[in-house]
Amino acid sequence: MRAVIQRVKSAQVSIQGTTVGDIDRGLLVFLGVGRSDDTRDANYLASKIADLRIFEDAEGKFNLSLRDIQGKLLVVSQFTLFGDCRKGRRPSFTEAARPAMAQKLYDHFISTVQQEGLEVECGKFQAMMEVHLTNDGPVTILLDSQKRF
Repeated sequence: MRAVIQRVKSAQVSIQGTTVGDIDRGLLVFLGVGRSDDTRDANYLASKIADLRIFEDAEGKFNLSLRDIQGKLLVVSQFTLFGDCRKGRRPSFTEAARPAMAQKLYDHFISTVQQEGLEVECGKFQAMMEVHLTNDGPVTILLDSQKRF
């Protein structure tokens, strides 16, 4: 499972002009599910993201987590995180999970971060979405549950 995490001042996701998720200060998480992922991958990323210290303390150091600042999470599914562009010019998505499995793990991830006590907004799985954000920093972090990077 892969996540692109952006620290934001605000973020919104909409479908055909209707806002379906909206947060103020917090984290925007683009989440991709791979073919070999299972609930352990979702649990790992949920725990890691909940306590990831990428917010500045009074001294300007990355010492605070989303939980510490009482921020919110906006989760958007994005299978293209498993796009492989090493050959040719068109990405291959063979490593992305099939939709039914991906949705199950996407939903499990959301449930797990909610159980961590975080406020969560979401996009809609498999929908064409527009994402608007104000990146804070900018701060962007890449995570992979298999620790490939």
